[in-house]
Amino acid sequence: MSTSGRFTIPSESNFAEKTAELSRLWGADAVRNSDGTQLDDEVVDLGMKVYTAYFPTRAHNEWITLHMDETPQVYLLSKRVLAESDSVDVPLMDGFFDEQLKPNRDADPHKYWEVVDRSTGEVVPTEHWSLDPDSDTVHITGIEPMHQYTVSFLAYIIWDPVEMYNHLTNDWGDKEHEIPFDIYHPATRQFVFDTFAKWLKDNPQVDVVRFTTFFYQFTLLFDEKRREKVVDWFGCACTVSPAALDDFEKEYGYRLRPEDFVDGGSYNSAWRVPRKAQRDWIDFLSGFVRANVKKLAAMSHEAGKEAMMFLGDQWIGTEPYKDGFEDLGLDAVVGSIGDGTTTRMIADIPGVRYTEGRFLPYFFPDTFYEGNDPSIEAWDNWRKARRAILRSPIARMGYGGYLSLAAKFPKFVDAVEHIADEFRDIHDRTQGEAAKGILNVAILNSWGKMRSWMAYTVAHALPNKQTYSYYGILEALSGMRVNVRFISFDDVLEHGVDDDIDVIVTGGPVDTAFSGGAIWAQNPKLAATLRAWVHAGGALVGVGEPSSQWFQGQFFQLADVLGVDEERYQTLSIDKYFPPVTPEHFITADVHLKEGVLQQFADAGYRKPLSGCGGGQAKGVVGGIDFGEPVLNTFPVNEDVTLLRADGGQVQLAVNEYGKGRGVYVSGLPYSAANARLLERILFYASHNEDKYAAYSSSNPECEVAVFEKAGCYCVVNNTDRAQSTYVEREDGRIERIALEPSGIAWRTI
Repeated sequence: MSTSGRFTIPSESNFAEKTAELSRLWGADAVRNSDGTQLDDEVVDLGMKVYTAYFPTRAHNEWITLHMDETPQVYLLSKRVLAESDSVDVPLMDGFFDEQLKPNRDADPHKYWEVVDRSTGEVVPTEHWSLDPDSDTVHITGIEPMHQYTVSFLAYIIWDPVEMYNHLTNDWGDKEHEIPFDIYHPATRQFVFDTFAKWLKDNPQVDVVRFTTFFYQFTLLFDEKRREKVVDWFGCACTVSPAALDDFEKEYGYRLRPEDFVDGGSYNSAWRVPRKAQRDWIDFLSGFVRANVKKLAAMSHEAGKEAMMFLGDQWIGTEPYKDGFEDLGLDAVVGSIGDGTTTRMIADIPGVRYTEGRFLPYFFPDTFYEGNDPSIEAWDNWRKARRAILRSPIARMGYGGYLSLAAKFPKFVDAVEHIADEFRDIHDRTQGEAAKGILNVAILNSWGKMRSWMAYTVAHALPNKQTYSYYGILEALSGMRVNVRFISFDDVLEHGVDDDIDVIVTGGPVDTAFSGGAIWAQNPKLAATLRAWVHAGGALVGVGEPSSQWFQGQFFQLADVLGVDEERYQTLSIDKYFPPVTPEHFITADVHLKEGVLQQFADAGYRKPLSGCGGGQAKGVVGGIDFGEPVLNTFPVNEDVTLLRADGGQVQLAVNEYGKGRGVYVSGLPYSAANARLLERILFYASHNEDKYAAYSSSNPECEVAVFEKAGCYCVVNNTDRAQSTYVEREDGRIERIALEPSGIAWRTI
């Protein structure tokens, strides 16, 4: 087993001796500087590869303070203000953090701003409002009393959001705020490239330029209490400027409204069904960003250095899954490892020589404080990531933050040593081969390939009450023995379904980018194409409110395929008859049912048809499965549907024969070992591949098996912090019991 290599350690000023010690212990072969610090000469001389974080558009206040009209800008939406008469005043900065944001009073407000009557949606004519620049208040006159009004206004971003977050988290006190700048302006763009050229010349010791990141921050806005107010890891709100808006109009032939950015207060969340203006702006922005990223990469190569992109911070416009990313000339992408899904988001990126994961916890005082045990998070993070690494390997790992904090926690230091050695051992045994996938699974939504492994996300790997029931699908798939791709509704409309796809998974809440919104009513070809594919033998899994849009008397437009629809209070007078629930099925074979649960099914009336306008009987949850946030009022479309769970008077899990194919409905699946196993069985059953399920399956859902055919081996991983044992059946039918230590991994030859 290798005990060195594939590991990047952070370091900071005046910490050379301990850096050398931990580098040897963790087997680091590369070192990077922590944010706001420099590497000591003694660290550079250790012989490791030297990464240096480089910020193209911050940390040069000497320039930007002389050009404060060239900071990045954002369209902000004021609070809704009630007009009690025919005039009203709207304070622009109410609710925003004035140390981060400042209204742009330089560009003509009447050209670039917008006042909207939110009671009607109508734009208020410019002659009816004016800006008081001294109080940053907009005075509106000649309007309707008892209507609500907002102002959409341009604001300068005067404190870099990431440096601000680090500043506030680490309590940096009176440290000077770093002001970001926007390279869309020619003078600033020239400054950025001239500065980088000088930096390359002045830093011959650097081997890898770790761009952190490039030009435009994802949407991250704070309120007056210094709390996050708007956070969208995919948001393009902080990318506008009057010059860019004018150039967009010249190129695309129409002018964008402020409303195209503030979107009624949604700020074009990735959950919103994308509109033409939003897609066009992404194309326009990414064209500009990528052209300049390509120049930075070329300059790095000319100086004999690698160009590495951090997938985070100012990553907007790079779009690593959008066609053409491979043309930028980047050598590597590094990103934060929050779980299996974010691991795959990094590992699957095409067009770079290698990928690297920055594992958690980050070496910050919010985790590394007296009385806390950071090793718990380290092991949890590793177990989540390891599942995904086996399926799509990243080449390198590392950590971020301040090494001086981590060094104070011996238990954490030991944990990292073990994790790093195991990471290298996986590579040694598999030679970077991805584990074998049995099925080809496609995730279908509005974004498709461009947002691979980015679905159902608000902020990077952070939990959310409204999203976890869907996000769990991706997390389960990230370490499952299937091959995953992402396709869009437009792909299906234009090209149909690829012949090699075994299962399509689609769904989400109604009127979102993931369920599709109005496309089901506007283009019936979409439903027809999917129906034809399933009818001919395909498999469709619908989650939550799949194909949802009230149209022609039904809500799920693929209700006939899935066997389930949702009552939207339009057909309450139509009786819904529930067939008996089938508690024992291939899909639910691994669901642990406590003693007496099967009897509860019978006692709840599931052994006889349930009738009446209300459908099922609300007897509480007896199914032993966590379906997450409930989807209310779902019902079987006929009595031929096989119900597997229907607790509380609605359907949580059902299967439906449809021609030669199958549809499966599941209301939601938060990530857990049990739910990952349930989803795996759903996929194999839906695609008529039950006969392929047993080989190299684990009898214990807490353990998973990964097969590496070229390397001639397989491994079994324990995804818990407790000792586990499992039985593994090989292809020839032989069965072996394998015992695993907490977080353990066991290797066997095929």
